[in-house]
Amino acid sequence: MSTQIPEPVATFFDRVNAHDEGALDAFADDAVVDDWGREFLGREEIAAWSAEEFIGSRGVLAVERVEHAPDGIRVVGDWRSDHANGPSAFTFAVEGGAITRMTIREG
Repeated sequence: MSTQIPEPVATFFDRVNAHDEGALDAFADDAVVDDWGREFLGREEIAAWSAEEFIGSRGVLAVERVEHAPDGIRVVGDWRSDHANGPSAFTFAVEGGAITRMTIREG
């Protein structure tokens, strides 16, 4: 367990924390975001969700730990935004240098 985040997730969170919509470039075209059971499929749906609840809500994650789990890279920390706040866990599946799935749950 560490706080060193592997790529492309590290650059993704750097951009998210800078409120840079370029963070979404880390997603594959057919990626899925699962935000507490609500799924957003593909870049268009992910961008619309992000504009309201993620980057658009000026979210910032203070990383506490990084785990390599069977289902991918798990980044746990304190999420703060204009939309939601609290301990959060982000689990990423990565293929071919792109994020194919991001699942958000309580950290």
